[in-house]
Amino acid sequence: MSASPLIAQLTDAVGARNVLTDAGAMAPFLTDWRGRFSGRADAVVLPATTLETAAVVLACARHEAAIVTQGGNTGLSGGATPAPEGRSVVLNTRRMNRIRTVDPVNDTITVEAGCTLQAVRDAALGAGRLFPLSLAAQGSCTIGGNLATNAGGTQVLRYGNTRELALGLEVVLADGAVWDGLRGLRKDNSGYDIKQVFIGSEGTLGVITAATLKLFALPRSRLTALAGLESVEKAIELLNRMRAVAGPTLTAFELMSDESLLPAAGLLGLKRLPLEPLTPWLVLLEISDHEDEVHARSLLEAGLDPAAGAPVIDAALASSLAESLELWRLREAIPEAQARSGGNVKHDVSLPLSAISEFVRETGERLGRRFEWAQPVVFGHLGDGNLHYNVGSRAGMAPQVAFDHEQELNDVVYGVVREQGGSFSAEHGLGQLKRSAALLYKPAVELSLMRAIKCALDPYGRMNPGKLL
Repeated sequence: MSASPLIAQLTDAVGARNVLTDAGAMAPFLTDWRGRFSGRADAVVLPATTLETAAVVLACARHEAAIVTQGGNTGLSGGATPAPEGRSVVLNTRRMNRIRTVDPVNDTITVEAGCTLQAVRDAALGAGRLFPLSLAAQGSCTIGGNLATNAGGTQVLRYGNTRELALGLEVVLADGAVWDGLRGLRKDNSGYDIKQVFIGSEGTLGVITAATLKLFALPRSRLTALAGLESVEKAIELLNRMRAVAGPTLTAFELMSDESLLPAAGLLGLKRLPLEPLTPWLVLLEISDHEDEVHARSLLEAGLDPAAGAPVIDAALASSLAESLELWRLREAIPEAQARSGGNVKHDVSLPLSAISEFVRETGERLGRRFEWAQPVVFGHLGDGNLHYNVGSRAGMAPQVAFDHEQELNDVVYGVVREQGGSFSAEHGLGQLKRSAALLYKPAVELSLMRAIKCALDPYGRMNPGKLL
């Protein structure tokens, strides 16, 4: 049987081996990482260049097929998964994986969208520089996906989100035109900052094909510590203290409840935790210093010293790189440990630091009153106000109980978030998972502005439909 006109044009654009139409070959691209969303597609296409990407977009426009751009498929909101209905093509960027240029004098690196985050970090390191974005999925997530979702990670406290790390973009627009905005300038006050429209847009406005990113000097020393505390209030007190003591050398400040840490320790097979007995709350913090290790250690010890006023019950300082990596492995194992235990209802929220303690208290009380089986599992990037407030089932209850009450749990958590002046989505994006929540919790004027931008750049609604808006 001859190929359809769409498949024939896609084949002309990228070659037959890079157009997947067999159900088995397409299957890994049609379900999200968490297994929550699955869809269908006429084809999965793997272009290797920007020109091939533009040809794919033109083919889809000609045949009225939707385009779902996908990188490493590691997202948590179903943003890179096609819808179950309608005509669509998954455009996967993994073959667009070249490091185009590294400019250590200008402290920039220009990379293609399909480069893994780890590859970008390694290329920067090879030039004696640091690219600071750091995520648990950095070996498989791609820069294009990081930009499309404005990824955060563990070092936002010092370096900012992906948005703050991007200087320029190259984008294929919905009509197939290519915008080359790959400028490595820190100052360019020549009109609208067009790149910011595409960062965080989740593929709904165009296909990001390359980016020029900021690099930084490598720190001379990095020291990590795990501190035990009695409450979230004390964790925030410690954050303020460490900021005063360490200033900009404070790179990471991660909050973890004991309920989040214990399953992670079990997953890693640890017979002994760095702090025993385990305190109700723990903070993993890191200092990256441009002097030497002696100076960094003096800052860390001064900030954590109970005799000097630190609100710390106990603390463990890593004495080697291996010990530091072990502490970070504990933090990074939390999501996988939750998944292996059956999962839970996830909330990726952000709040003003001044509201976080009240949010945790009030949300826990409301959940406890309505759902006696509910078990909050709280961890996240306290330094920038981003909490992963997940709700599962207590021991002895099936994990499915929480999923059966997902909307009710969302109503409680997001309701308190709104009362405390926060956002229901901090770093995971909206995708399919939170699209309906946007209608409830975002101001009508803001939604109207978003729709106007969407209409201007994608008037036929073919770029990743069913996501974000």
